[in-house]
Amino acid sequence: MSVEFSKEKLAEVAEIVKRYPEGRHKSALLPVLHMAQQEFGGWLDVPVMDYVASVLKIEPIEVYEVASFYSMFNLSPVGKYMFEVCQTGPCMINGSDNIIAYIKEKLNIGVGETTADGMFTLKTVECLGACGYAPMMQLGKHYREHLTKEKVDAIIEECRAKAN
Repeated sequence: MSVEFSKEKLAEVAEIVKRYPEGRHKSALLPVLHMAQQEFGGWLDVPVMDYVASVLKIEPIEVYEVASFYSMFNLSPVGKYMFEVCQTGPCMINGSDNIIAYIKEKLNIGVGETTADGMFTLKTVECLGACGYAPMMQLGKHYREHLTKEKVDAIIEECRAKAN
């Protein structure tokens, strides 16, 4: 796979960089990393992060630091559906540890792993800002709230049905 943005994407990067004061082009890193992750297979491997660094004219370590800090960036391949389960206080008090254990058992994967069919990845994340709906997870752009084993089963079946 070639790690290079299309002319259109490079123009988009240039527009993003223009949003920031001169000399502050590193501020464009988050949106450009999102673009790169979407463009290059849903995750950021070292060649992709190095490419982003070259495009933004910053050091690769500056990209690695940011990409490894935020849970929204994937540093290894992920499944078609990623279950990002909140593991902070309010969710834990309301049973997210049980939900995480159930997903691990149900899908036969650990945290940070992907099912053999490439369908599901389980990830634990810090607060998603929906404490009143605990336990909860993010699935793509949507929150799934007040999770129970039955709701997890329904979510898994829903994802499988969409994939077929």
